[in-house]
Amino acid sequence: MVSGFGPALRGWRERRRLSQLELALRAGTTQRHVSFLEGGRSIPGRGLVLRVAESLELPLRERNGLLLAAGFAPGFPETRLDDPGLKPVLDGMRRLLDGHRPYPAIVVDRYGVLVARNDALDLLFEDVAPELLEEPVNTLRLALHPKGMAPRVRNLADWARHILERLTQEIAHAPDERLAELLAELEGYVPEPGQPGPDHLGFAVPMRLSTSAGELRLITAITTFATAADVTVSELKLETFLPADAETAAILIG
Repeated sequence: MVSGFGPALRGWRERRRLSQLELALRAGTTQRHVSFLEGGRSIPGRGLVLRVAESLELPLRERNGLLLAAGFAPGFPETRLDDPGLKPVLDGMRRLLDGHRPYPAIVVDRYGVLVARNDALDLLFEDVAPELLEEPVNTLRLALHPKGMAPRVRNLADWARHILERLTQEIAHAPDERLAELLAELEGYVPEPGQPGPDHLGFAVPMRLSTSAGELRLITAITTFATAADVTVSELKLETFLPADAETAAILIG
């Protein structure tokens, strides 16, 4: 048996705060079998690995990792964004971006790298240093970098807290060295995030952004492909910006 599977399974189970019995019930097996798998005394079949991975709610990339640890080939493809097979998906997302106008919207990958955007982003990207807009554009860096949008964000501490907490939660759910390095970089750009300020709406954190057209107050919504069977598609996020007040809506509508 591949020695890496048992420790990997145990690590994910403990990260999800499940007992061996709870995982066994979810995966349709027995606590004894889970114990044997973690201890290297049983060899899992491919079907069981997939059931366990689903029971642990692992992202597709991590499900492939668990399959590899058990000695199996990855079960989910990872298609390049420029592959013709992804054109229908990307075309559909671009239609969503266009349909969201006059409000800003973007599509990003797992690491915040910009995949697509609509032209309403131009107002948000005013006065950003040209080097930050060179491809690949990282939208998280762009939001918090001193040469990015940060100098125009009126509630930077609150907005930064929102971004950093969301990224921290993603890393806790699925540890990733590249994401952890990005988080450390972003933390160095912003003031120490404190408690939510007076602009906190309770259900969302609006960004207050100074622009040439006036101050915008925007909240964001994130959409993902919950039923994706491709690693690349499963990691794409559609982030839409919505006006938090009538004044912002009027500015964006023009």
